[in-house]
Amino acid sequence: MNNSDFEIPIPQKILVGLLLLVVITVSWLSVMWSLSGSMSTISVQEGQVAGQDYMAPTAVNYVSEVLTEGKREEAAEDVDPVYTAPDPEIARTQLNQLTEALAFIDSVRNDEYASREQKINDLSALESVNLNQDTAQQILELSDARWETVKQEVYGVLEQVMRNQIRPSELESRRQNIPSLVSLSLSEEQVELVSKLTAAFVVPNSFYSEEKTESAREQARSGVSPQRRSIAEGETIVRRGEVIQDEDIEALRRVGLLSSDSNWKNQLGSFAIVLLAGAFIVLFFQAYPSLLQETKKLLLLTILFLLFLVLARLLNPGHVVLPYLLPLAAYPLIVSTLISRKAALFTTIPLAVLAAYGMPNSLDLMLYYGLSGVMGVLILRKPQRLSAYLSVGAIVSVTGAVVVISYRITDVTMDVLGLLTLVLASVFQGIASAGLTVLLEYFLAPVLDLTTTMQLMELSRPDHPLLQRFLREVPGTYQHTLQVANLAEQAAEQIQADSFLTRVGALYHDIGKMKSPQFFIENQAAKNLDTHDEMDPEQSASQIIQHVTYGLEMARKYNLPKRIRDFIPEHHGTLVTRYQYSQAVKEAGGDESEVDISKYRYPGPKPQSVETALVMLADGCEAYARSKNPDDEDELREAVREMVDNRVQSGQLDETPLTLQDLSLIADSFVATLKGRYHSRVDYPKDDEGSEEEGETADESAGD
Repeated sequence: MNNSDFEIPIPQKILVGLLLLVVITVSWLSVMWSLSGSMSTISVQEGQVAGQDYMAPTAVNYVSEVLTEGKREEAAEDVDPVYTAPDPEIARTQLNQLTEALAFIDSVRNDEYASREQKINDLSALESVNLNQDTAQQILELSDARWETVKQEVYGVLEQVMRNQIRPSELESRRQNIPSLVSLSLSEEQVELVSKLTAAFVVPNSFYSEEKTESAREQARSGVSPQRRSIAEGETIVRRGEVIQDEDIEALRRVGLLSSDSNWKNQLGSFAIVLLAGAFIVLFFQAYPSLLQETKKLLLLTILFLLFLVLARLLNPGHVVLPYLLPLAAYPLIVSTLISRKAALFTTIPLAVLAAYGMPNSLDLMLYYGLSGVMGVLILRKPQRLSAYLSVGAIVSVTGAVVVISYRITDVTMDVLGLLTLVLASVFQGIASAGLTVLLEYFLAPVLDLTTTMQLMELSRPDHPLLQRFLREVPGTYQHTLQVANLAEQAAEQIQADSFLTRVGALYHDIGKMKSPQFFIENQAAKNLDTHDEMDPEQSASQIIQHVTYGLEMARKYNLPKRIRDFIPEHHGTLVTRYQYSQAVKEAGGDESEVDISKYRYPGPKPQSVETALVMLADGCEAYARSKNPDDEDELREAVREMVDNRVQSGQLDETPLTLQDLSLIADSFVATLKGRYHSRVDYPKDDEGSEEEGETADESAGD
């Protein structure tokens, strides 16, 4: 029942191996990607603020590809867009369309059988020209001679306009300029009519040519001569505080301060550090293999590890302050609350190493990430209030600030302003880590069906709707539940189990008794105990056992998390309602073969976790102690030991990681808590399999 006793199934081993391979591969790729631009002598990136002056050790004169390319791009940008020449076919098409439109207007004017109203409607319906009724009436009122004059003027103006280049962007201005081209001999009304008819047929005849424009730009680029740059020996290439540009990196490489020949060294070094981190993780899981059986948590741990690592490697290169703003401490805090503190503490170390490897000031950055995260996890030991996260944010901030000051205060290139900036960055990352932890817990816990401290806090409040109903409908069972919760919680503290989860699970383990509270002795009058002797044993057992199934129904109805629901069936495991079973055997004349024991057995499963096992033991010991009604501490201890031994012998604890040492500490804790709390109960018949406290007398709650 300890860590070394776990046998990992082969499919699970394959999954673990695949996840480890994914972690190593993604980690190496993320480290290599961020190191791909690093140099052997100094490490700088474009956009980075120079932390010192960089001077040329030798004189060089070279053709600068960066400067040359910059000049070429400037020349290309100076080239105006190229448009095609005016297309005469477009002008001919528009003149033909104008001819058709004017012919239609002539036919309407000369229609002797149509009324004036019909003619106006016909002209207004002309699609090529948008004529309103006033304009249509004006056309009809013109004499034939004046109409011919207007027509000829429209032809002449349209031809004149379309001979010129008209780009899409110039269309509106060309249409507005039409009145200035109309003959001065026409009246103002005729000029307006000519302009309207002409404008309807003016369209662009010259369009942007991407091919010709790009050709012109390429010609402009080719016309730029190579740009040379001379650097004297001792000349300062980049001054401290300046933003490093592409041409600076090129110059540093030309003078030999940068070298791009170390790529294979980067690959080898990063691969070695990733393998070391992988070996560290493997050794951790060998020491604590229980986590390997929980696929959901294992997947979550893998995703969070890679997510924070990739994010760190993306933000680190080329930045001075940004790496210190990264809330990497949120990773161990989230893992601690959703998975386990051990996993958080141990996996934070390789994460911090890989996140800082190969970066400028990698040593202090590694300690900044690692110590901040570890300190946060240690402070978040019992996070039962939101104020705990304020303390976490503060300690993470202080830890980061101390690391920054310790390593940077002796740096001659670091001024007071720069140091203050990094300290403020550490304060930000501490606050952000705590806030991000709360936020991710809120979203991840329901999706993964995990239970967080915040959820447990809500569930443990006495004003929770289900607990309020529990108290009103079955106050006796509710008081019993509080006693079991106290017993289990104190024992959990002794063996370093999740005491808060244990207490909350105990509060809800007997909610199924609300269906038939009268069947359970804690809800009966002290002088009028109903031991179900008058009932059929099988029916009595059914009434007792159904509180488990009904409890699960209630738990789902009130949306209790799975970890809390587990306490309802697992605190009974596969025990037998021994009192009812004994009565049935007695009625069968002592022949056990005549009695179907499965009808008296709880459906299970057996406890799957330390916390549910604690509630089973606490439930049994509280009931058994009151049944035995011991006179002194020795008798109490004997009663507790007997109950614990019965549970072990019946195999109820076989699927939990409890050790014999744990059971001894649990028993001692129960004895210390149970002193002075005995109450009268019906005695249970002894059985090799262990008496089932609640079922035997319908006092199911005492054994629940």
